[in-house]
Amino acid sequence: MVTEMIRAASLEPQLYEEVEHDQSATAQALGVVVIVSVLTGIGNALAGRGTEGMISGLIAALVGWLIWSALTYVIGTGIFGGKATYGEMMRTLGFAYAPGALNVLRFIPVLGWVIVGIAAIWQLVAMVIAVRQGLDFGTGKALLTSLLGWIVLVVLTTLLSIPERILG
Repeated sequence: MVTEMIRAASLEPQLYEEVEHDQSATAQALGVVVIVSVLTGIGNALAGRGTEGMISGLIAALVGWLIWSALTYVIGTGIFGGKATYGEMMRTLGFAYAPGALNVLRFIPVLGWVIVGIAAIWQLVAMVIAVRQGLDFGTGKALLTSLLGWIVLVVLTTLLSIPERILG
């Protein structure tokens, strides 16, 4: 799975094509999301958010993947006429999480947030490639689908994190 994560983070279109068509790759996509979630959780914990930060990071990444996949599927097929199944979106987008492994470095003062920002942009680029390959359309539609889905996901994630910020 590490090789596939490196290929995904290297933005290799063929990897996204392969996982799109391989139904057994759903478990691997989940594995990528879990690995990135654990690394994000470790980064949160090391950044001083304690155990709660680790748990919330794990949950947020897993739920985010499911929502991100659903949003991309709905936007890509419903608005832009792409051809895919929800499972294909889950697989391709799960692998697009790979650059998020850098979130483990979030605890580094000042530089950590720069790294997290770079990882977020890198994930967005990976998402565009995953969407392009998964929905079988051009880069322009993939970019619009990705941006719309990402904006909605960021808004939802922000709204879901408000209670945690208020409570603790």
